Amino acid sequence: MKVTFEQREDELVLHTEGRIDTYTAEDFEKELLSGIGRADCVRLDFEQVQYVSSAGLRALLNGQKKVNSEDKEMILCNVNSMVEEVFESTGFIDILTVE
Repeated sequence: MKVTFEQREDELVLHTEGRIDTYTAEDFEKELLSGIGRADCVRLDFEQVQYVSSAGLRALLNGQKKVNSEDKEMILCNVNSMVEEVFESTGFIDILTVE
């Protein structure tokens, strides 16, 4: 799993690659929370994410809780059908903002 940051005008984009699973979720969460601390709007580009496990879902939930408590925004984009299916089957599609 790899995360790179791109600062745009009014948002920070986190380009994420690989799998967000038991082995990588902790590092992903650290990067996510760091990004949330740096911008009012964080966009997660999931174009290169192949898989999200329950540990990855927990990291996303913690990120969503942080943006909610700080009146910020977190948006997921370029989510493939396999990952979107995980969000739908777990109810995360109703918690996260997915474009």
